[in-house]
Amino acid sequence: MISGLFAILAIYVVSIALLIYGFFKVRRYQKTDLEPKTSFTIIVPFRNEKENLPILLEGFSNLNYPTDLFKVILVDDNSDEKFHISHFTFDVLQIDNIRASKSPKKDAITTAMQHVKTDWVITTDADCIVPENWLLTFANYIQENKVSMLAGAVSYKCGNSFLDHFQQLDLTSLQGATIGSFGLNKGFMCNGANFAYTKSLFESLNGFEGNDKIASGDDVFLVQKAIEKFPNKVHYLKADDAIVTAKPTENWKALFHQRVRWAAKTSSYKSTFGKFLGLIVFFGNLSFVIGFFLLLFGIWPYPIFVIFAFSKFTIDFFLLSVTNQFLTKTRIKSLLLSSLFYPFFSSAVAVYSLFGSYEWKDRQFRK
Repeated sequence: MISGLFAILAIYVVSIALLIYGFFKVRRYQKTDLEPKTSFTIIVPFRNEKENLPILLEGFSNLNYPTDLFKVILVDDNSDEKFHISHFTFDVLQIDNIRASKSPKKDAITTAMQHVKTDWVITTDADCIVPENWLLTFANYIQENKVSMLAGAVSYKCGNSFLDHFQQLDLTSLQGATIGSFGLNKGFMCNGANFAYTKSLFESLNGFEGNDKIASGDDVFLVQKAIEKFPNKVHYLKADDAIVTAKPTENWKALFHQRVRWAAKTSSYKSTFGKFLGLIVFFGNLSFVIGFFLLLFGIWPYPIFVIFAFSKFTIDFFLLSVTNQFLTKTRIKSLLLSSLFYPFFSSAVAVYSLFGSYEWKDRQFRK
């Protein structure tokens, strides 16, 4: 038992160390103030977001980018109350989602694509805040590199609660794995709250065809299809000026369902590396949980568990630290408590995602 758990730990430590190496392989990008030439359509699927949308649209108004080079399409996915658009200096269109699959968000993006006339689309969420140089940074990178798809970073705007700190730690680990995998040329994950691609690439991939039976994954499955077909055309934009800030969930139940929704996609990954890493992370966290109970029942001596826990926490801390410094420029809060709780939470999410249902935007979904 002990040797098996330590073997899993060894594989886990090597895997995370590789992600740390990959993280540093992705170069930090700074905008060069090239004259903007790229035209964007910003697609925002939403449902019941009347409080958040005005803040997002105000952020678009403050973008350091010519208003004639970007348009906004808001896709209403059957909101309970109609959202009314105010007057803006940029072109904004609000349309209703046309449902054609089991995935509301994929349908929303597919619906919006029928109205897109620009070369590039960029997706974000209604509860996000975008930095003023968001589009300019994307545009500069596109002008300097031969790319058809760009994944960007997402962080949380956190308060002082443990729930917020825990979510930031969890998201930081996902962002670290995302950036690290791109650095290893094994990209398999991204976040739809900050994700850009050309309309022609979307069409050449036949959109979300092949995974439209899964409720979420408008970002992950599309990036995996793109990397499989055009590996050199998909990059990660590691830039301070392009980090989008999202709202954390408001309670533990919402967080659990959100993470279950994210985890439920893993078994359908096309990426072998993504599936392997998902299994390694799951068994790494599960091993900690098993080790804790072995200690509790007196089967493991205390020094053995301390060595096991210290090894896992140390390698985790390195990845979390470098990623958090990039995302927030601040120290990680509630690190020890979050790190102790995370393996239990993560293991529960992974196991439940295999057979359980989850809630999303006041709807019930099954895997």
